[in-house]
Amino acid sequence: MGGAFSTLDYIVFAAYAVLIISVGLYVSRTKKGTEKTAEDYFLAGKSLPWWAIGASLIAANISAEQFIGMSGSGFAVGLAIASYEWMAAITLIIVAKYFLPIFIKQGLYTIPEFIEKRFNTSLKTILAVFWIALFIFVNLTSVLFLGAKALDTILGVGNGETITWFIIGLALFAAAYSVWGGLSAVAWTDVIQVVLLVIGGLITTFIALDHVTPEGGVFAGLSHIYDTAGDKFHMILGKDNPEFTNLPGIAVLIGGMWVANLYYWGFNQYIIQRALAAKSLKEAQRGLAFAGFLKLILPLVIVVPGIIAYVMFSQQAGTSSIAGMEDVFIKADGSTDYDRAYPWLISTFIPVGLKGLVVAALSAAIVSSLASMLNSTSTIFTMDIYKPYINKNASNKQLVGVGRSTVLVALVIAALIAPQLGSVQQMFQYIQEYTGLVSPGILAVFLMGLFWKKTSTSAAIFGVISSIPVALALKLLPLEMPFLDQMMYTMLITIVVIVGVSLTTGKGDDNPRGIPLLKETFHTAKVFNISAYAILVILVVLYAVFW
Repeated sequence: MGGAFSTLDYIVFAAYAVLIISVGLYVSRTKKGTEKTAEDYFLAGKSLPWWAIGASLIAANISAEQFIGMSGSGFAVGLAIASYEWMAAITLIIVAKYFLPIFIKQGLYTIPEFIEKRFNTSLKTILAVFWIALFIFVNLTSVLFLGAKALDTILGVGNGETITWFIIGLALFAAAYSVWGGLSAVAWTDVIQVVLLVIGGLITTFIALDHVTPEGGVFAGLSHIYDTAGDKFHMILGKDNPEFTNLPGIAVLIGGMWVANLYYWGFNQYIIQRALAAKSLKEAQRGLAFAGFLKLILPLVIVVPGIIAYVMFSQQAGTSSIAGMEDVFIKADGSTDYDRAYPWLISTFIPVGLKGLVVAALSAAIVSSLASMLNSTSTIFTMDIYKPYINKNASNKQLVGVGRSTVLVALVIAALIAPQLGSVQQMFQYIQEYTGLVSPGILAVFLMGLFWKKTSTSAAIFGVISSIPVALALKLLPLEMPFLDQMMYTMLITIVVIVGVSLTTGKGDDNPRGIPLLKETFHTAKVFNISAYAILVILVVLYAVFW
């Protein structure tokens, strides 16, 4: 059984922190007598190989939002929440084949920059401001809060008293190397972080499984949770399931999950920035395929621990008896605190020495995502707002300086807001739902801008603005519609609006800024094609087994 955090655990954790900061600062160095350019700081000098891109994508993506929030949803919903991970594997293949060639050919620093080239500067600025606000007020704050909540449960007193201190600590840790080094520091440290978070996550899963039954054994534990919580192992939920509103059955495969995933993996600056920093298009595409394979194994690291905690909490026959579980999971108002599942497993079962490694893995997930979000926030502000509106003739030194200052300002704002998120249940679902108010309209504009030459600028602006009241109406009207369905209908309505306005204002002519879609643009190499087919086959098998 696990115990309190020991001296050995603190030494292991401190060694991890020193390693990450040292590597981050080392790769950030510049040659003597030279200064860091904007391309060096924001795009790592366009030097990233495929394995660094794939690892960095996953490290940026997997954070407290997943380890704590998705594991909490595993407790509440079961394996069905893993659709976010497994569907992402297909999405990465689609983005690599159909979106990346266009983005890299355009030589982009930021996603809003694509909007400027395809439509106009006004729409780019609207979206740039929106993304900066989303990163700071939703993404950064939620990662800081969930990360601090996890560390409070494992290392603190567990009643929230140390959450603010952990928020400050995580913020300072992320700033220690990302402020100076930019994307180079973030991406190269991510390679270490992703290895650590996968190994640490698997250790937690295997040790927790070993403790599920009094007799012990990983396979015995896996068999027991499958036998006693079989309803938690269905990917497609029925309408009678209380979680149907979060994961609406077959619509997960053919509906709004595509909106959430295509928006996140295709047009999210802090994700796609790694691909834009690739040595070449071929390296970028291989990197996304590698990330797709990593996505397939992540539910074992993230969702299964939540199901283990549920089985132990519900105390089915043959389950190990753990004292004091109600005190951990039941809040004062009688509701269940799902998001305590993962931290509780670590604090209860991980032995001395390994606990330091596992907490380092959890911290790696948190800090790598914070660093990625901070770098992308500063990239958008510097390249899409500061340079065009404040200092058009800014030197590389000034651009890098503004980027570093933006990181610090964003971090301070997020750290001040994060402690206010304590009342939110199932944080992962909360983030998906509120991002889902704006993502369908933005996705519609991007898809139409990429693949329909007749899309006009006025139609894009009208579409993205009108999508918000449409999304709010579907959410607030008494329709009892799952939010993933709301997202799909919002996107389809926005596409209809864009088509209608484009045909009216553009008189059916191609927009001169329309992107020529040539067959050779979408040609992919043999290694990528084999990887794509392998991922598709594995997914068909997984859904067939766990339908």
